[in-house]
Amino acid sequence: MRRTICASRWLTAAFWLLLSAATAPAAQPIRIESGTYGANCGARAGNVTQDLADRCNALATCRYPVASPVDFRARNACEADLVAEWSCGPGERHHAVVRAATDDGGTLVLTCVPSTGAGK
Repeated sequence: MRRTICASRWLTAAFWLLLSAATAPAAQPIRIESGTYGANCGARAGNVTQDLADRCNALATCRYPVASPVDFRARNACEADLVAEWSCGPGERHHAVVRAATDDGGTLVLTCVPSTGAGK
């Protein structure tokens, strides 16, 4: 009898695991809309869009290293911001800002993985 109970519990757990995987929303791929480094310091909008897109488009989650572009020259030691805008399918847009990104070495994480934790 004990084996039947354990097997029954295992099957119930496996059923719920499969059911939750089947009903969980799938991650959409990242589609970069815009990337700008230093707009707050006078840089042209979209100056890192292509690099951001090359590294992140079509991924579900992307780790983008924060570094100033080679051609970026901040005026008056301006602390440049990095701004990224991306979409995750129709109607879902995201916007992230890394303030004073001039230190280099940080990482901006972009994601289209649905959050299922507390508060969602």
